[in-house]
Amino acid sequence: MKKLFGIIGNPIKHSLSPILHNYWFEKYKIDAKYTIIEATDKDLPEVISKIKSGLLAGINVTLPFKQKIMNHIDRAVNDAELTGSVNTIFLNNKKTIIGENTDVYGLQAAYLKEIINSANKKTLVIGAGGVSPSVILALKKSGIRKISISNRTKEKCIFLKKKFNFLTIIPWENLKSEIKNFDIIINATSLGLKDGNDFDFVFNPTMNDLIYIDTIYNPLQTKTYKYLKDKEKKVFNGLDMFIYQGQKSFYLWNKINPEIDEELIQLLNEKLK
Repeated sequence: MKKLFGIIGNPIKHSLSPILHNYWFEKYKIDAKYTIIEATDKDLPEVISKIKSGLLAGINVTLPFKQKIMNHIDRAVNDAELTGSVNTIFLNNKKTIIGENTDVYGLQAAYLKEIINSANKKTLVIGAGGVSPSVILALKKSGIRKISISNRTKEKCIFLKKKFNFLTIIPWENLKSEIKNFDIIINATSLGLKDGNDFDFVFNPTMNDLIYIDTIYNPLQTKTYKYLKDKEKKVFNGLDMFIYQGQKSFYLWNKINPEIDEELIQLLNEKLK
């Protein structure tokens, strides 16, 4: 019987996860299909029930459920336990619903070479939502010690500071004036997402060797990405992070480490044009 996998989120139509995983299923001749599951909070118990019964072999989790889903699984492990954020779920051989986090690995694998030896560089994470705990943990694992966070809702920053007590909170109203002081800036919000809102101010960083990372991959180049690229700053979109987190999810489900080949990258880029 064909195995069924999916991604749960809302909104979810922008996701490239079906293209990514179905490409690998075909390449490795796995009888499986990956689909989109648009859901609301009340649907979460039913989705988990389908995993328990075998109707779903596994799921990825995206906004706004990465934290909410924690209340419905049996056990969060590894980076999921450390962040309180889950993006990959499966049933283990003991019939336990396991929640994992592959976003941390995705960010490290995609950008580690750029942020290595950056222990003393001042780093700013913008946003305190679903992917932010993973970004913070990835930075910490990479040896970065000076990490600040800013979010429209200060309470979310305070919540994250309880988990990561080394964080410095930058009030949102001070962000425009403070942003020039950072060496690494990571946009962990949905600002810039295709057909969505963007930052309501222009970045004016003074650091010559600034690194800017968007966790967004649709569009490949947000307004801020384009602006900083034109200023000859080092900029990255979220596509590599997306691919690497998907690679680890695929391994957790299938015990195969899939190849990231040029054909796959070209396919994803074509879909984003």
